Amino acid sequence: MRTTTSYFSSDYITNPNTFIKILVISFLSLSFFFAVKHFSSDTTYSPELSRTFSLTTDSNTSAVNSSATSLSPPPTAVSPPPVPPKLENVVERTGIVDENGAMTENFVIGDYDASLIENAANESLVERGGESDDNLGKIERFRVCDESMREYIPCLDNVEVVSRLSLSEKGEKYERHCPVKGKELDCLVPNPKRYKDHIPWPRSRDEVWYDNVPHTRLVEDKGGQNWISRNKDKFTFPGGGTQFIHGASQYLDQISKMVPDIDFGQRVRVALDVGCGVASFGAFLLDRNVTTLSVAPKDVHENQIQFALERGVPAMVAVFATHRLLYPSQAFDLVHCSRCRINWTRDDGILLLEVNRMLRAGGYFVWAAQPVYKHENKLQEQWKEMENLTGRLCWELIAKEGYIAIWRKPQNNTCYLGRNLDVQPPLCDANDDPDNVWYVPLKACITRLPENGYGANVTTWPTRLHYPPDRLQSIKMDAFLSRNDIYKAESKYWKDITFSYVNVFRWKTLNVRNVMDMRARYGGFAAALHDHGVDCWVMNVVPISDTNTLPVIYDRGLIGVVHDWCEPFDTYPRTYDILNAAGLFSKEQKRCNISTIMLEMNRILRPNGHVYIRDANSVIYKVEEIAKAMGWITHVFDNGEGPNAGAKLLTCEKRL
Repeated sequence: MRTTTSYFSSDYITNPNTFIKILVISFLSLSFFFAVKHFSSDTTYSPELSRTFSLTTDSNTSAVNSSATSLSPPPTAVSPPPVPPKLENVVERTGIVDENGAMTENFVIGDYDASLIENAANESLVERGGESDDNLGKIERFRVCDESMREYIPCLDNVEVVSRLSLSEKGEKYERHCPVKGKELDCLVPNPKRYKDHIPWPRSRDEVWYDNVPHTRLVEDKGGQNWISRNKDKFTFPGGGTQFIHGASQYLDQISKMVPDIDFGQRVRVALDVGCGVASFGAFLLDRNVTTLSVAPKDVHENQIQFALERGVPAMVAVFATHRLLYPSQAFDLVHCSRCRINWTRDDGILLLEVNRMLRAGGYFVWAAQPVYKHENKLQEQWKEMENLTGRLCWELIAKEGYIAIWRKPQNNTCYLGRNLDVQPPLCDANDDPDNVWYVPLKACITRLPENGYGANVTTWPTRLHYPPDRLQSIKMDAFLSRNDIYKAESKYWKDITFSYVNVFRWKTLNVRNVMDMRARYGGFAAALHDHGVDCWVMNVVPISDTNTLPVIYDRGLIGVVHDWCEPFDTYPRTYDILNAAGLFSKEQKRCNISTIMLEMNRILRPNGHVYIRDANSVIYKVEEIAKAMGWITHVFDNGEGPNAGAKLLTCEKRL
């Protein structure tokens, strides 16, 4: 056998064949070395693979898939893996897996260093983790809008379009008519003169600053009904309404006595108050653990929703007119109308059919109105029409006392299917999607209830907040057996994240009441704030570009709305104290103008309000430039993976 020293003899080395072998071996060794170095480098991983929170930042990845990937051993293949094809318009797949590929909710979200928050508080420049300003175009500071726009709602104040509408009793002029491209909001909506930081909750339920909503028409029109009154520099709210001038608490007691099964705060958790006035009905239901979404149009009493929001009561501008309201089927456990000025029987009950769509199976409709108790011929005819219509809808009149009538919706389709074929209105087609609401016209048909009972069999509060609802199984997504795990994992993820927000950013010391989650997914952010004891309410927005998870959010006992962030939101300026936007801009940047979204955020954010944006680095710094151009104070923070991660947190403050 040849010895080792023979390899180094001069004859062996000078042999041409041997020389070629040495070159080949050397080349392969160098290739293998650089390949291993390439794949073991942290900086070469895709940003999508290095996020700890991509469950909410990218529709094609999940929160801990990315974490698990970044922790796995480096690949040993010589050639890089092929670039995956770009996926568009596909069913969303999300999930959280352990090292064995099994679904899990056992994962950890990295915390923020409190000392970094303190150090950044008075800084105006933020270290950018390697990002170069050379690639970021400087944006000129946005101008302030004209003083006449201080209460501007773009899609509801489009005078140019509304003036061309033919007069109609159907209320089209109060619906959405958004500005055309090129006429969008391009300035900063001004505050009223002498605007003050809003009064904290729960004091704000009973009083607000006059200077923040300087309008006295409701005092003049409704002061005698105990809606609202003025006391020097404040408006006060005695708690009355048109049909309950002695106070909402007494009124709610009466409803509970009439139908004990309503059981406020247990069986009835989410309510809709139609034509809400200044929202005293919803304000006092909060004491009974009921979240009430108060809605009214911007009509002759145009500031009623503005007063409700200034009080810190969940509210939104909305109208029963010609399109579906932006809430899912079986959303509300109870719908209330007290002198709400709606003709429920017009057009063979098409507006009450919309109530029926949104009312949960077995839910209650409470009507306090003159036809219930007055005996004038005209009013009695209206009562008979209402009785006839509700009978054809299979609603059961379960209580009538004084000026209040209460109906209950059936639990299933049995009554509908047992009607004569010629009875109107008919059942909707089986292929009608009752949760499709964005610019969908009202339909003169009865929404079918799911044969499997989904939506009807929710648990009582507070269990329903965390118990995966049956309707989770009907969401259109590329996961079946793992849906409950995804749901639970998202809840745990947001509970960990908001723990940092609440403690590091000291949310409980801020004047926080009205909160919006701009990309809500399953409502985990709102549920986490409830668990952490933050005394606020959350408007959960599900963008139309995402899977429609809004039915799940309502089944949890939360509230929300469908929206397209390429258009303005239907609320007054200075509505929200906190805006949470996780993965919103990376999702919408191909559809919408980011500056337009940011200007809308500025419009609806209260002075001294805060914004939290978690997104990819490529988006964060673009958004930060826009935020600075709007006059916001900004700071960028690393996430739990450190400065080389593909995503960061941008915090903004809109100072008064």
